[in-house]
Amino acid sequence: MNRFLDLADFPREQIKDLLGLAARLQQHPQPQALAGKVLGLLFLNPSLRTLASFQSAMMRLGGTAVVITPGQGTWQMETRSGAIMNGAAAEHVREAVPVLASYCDAMGIRMFAEGRNLAADLAETGFRMMADLCDKPLVNMESAMSHPCQALADWHTLDELRVPERGKFVLSWTNHPRALPLAVPSSTVHMAAMRGMEVVVLRPDGFALPEQIMEKARQAAKASGGAVHETTDRAEALSGAHVVYAKEWGSPQHYGDNEADARLREYLGDWCVKDSWFKTADPRCHFMHCLPVRRNVAVADEVLDGSRSVVVREAFNRMVVQMAVLYRLLRG
Repeated sequence: MNRFLDLADFPREQIKDLLGLAARLQQHPQPQALAGKVLGLLFLNPSLRTLASFQSAMMRLGGTAVVITPGQGTWQMETRSGAIMNGAAAEHVREAVPVLASYCDAMGIRMFAEGRNLAADLAETGFRMMADLCDKPLVNMESAMSHPCQALADWHTLDELRVPERGKFVLSWTNHPRALPLAVPSSTVHMAAMRGMEVVVLRPDGFALPEQIMEKARQAAKASGGAVHETTDRAEALSGAHVVYAKEWGSPQHYGDNEADARLREYLGDWCVKDSWFKTADPRCHFMHCLPVRRNVAVADEVLDGSRSVVVREAFNRMVVQMAVLYRLLRG
């Protein structure tokens, strides 16, 4: 494995093998496995879990991480092709990425969607340009449409909790003051479909995931024996659910139009996950969210602080699975 950019790049068996390695490293640490190795981390967007978990994963394997956050101790960076650089950015990624890669044995890049052109973001135009500049093993730490490390951690969490592979997995849209990217919902629906689950995307009108994302998930479900469908009917979606995974995202039909998106979500305050949502779910139903989360806007305190919430465990598992990814990238 030389790159970890999207779960869809790998067959299901290889992902399960990677999860098996993660479990072994969790139970039997190898603190010298990556001794002398250097991981370069380029964050073009903010982070808490991704930043800390990658640093911790590398150090627990005996390696070192170098973190670059443009504009904070380094030059501000330009990412646009053909840009006339007469503004704040003093350095272009076309030089910065190859230079950073030359100092390291592997790299991770975090570059969110631009949020203006849906077709360009679906095509991962920005991240692919960055990836082409890197000649070392590379990890996607979240791009426009993919967050593979979060998805892998979620899969590992489901396995730890012994959630049935054919169980019912509900990905539910939740409220937020503004439009958020599609990377996590895209990766989550694909992960659950790839695992073989009955996947239901629950969302209000106007927030249907793009057809490309849903078709990708349907193909994964076809290969694994799972199923995928969307609904606006909350009662139908939550009935018998084994997992409710809450996530906020913007309206694809108003992509890049913040005012129209805001008007659409203005009356959707009841899309805050509360205990009442779980009345008809499976008694052992778990609640998941990738974090960060807006309490009492997206999810109520009673759910986040309740016994069904596994959000902290999910976050811990980011480090666990990323140890396996780094091990495969740097040791094979």
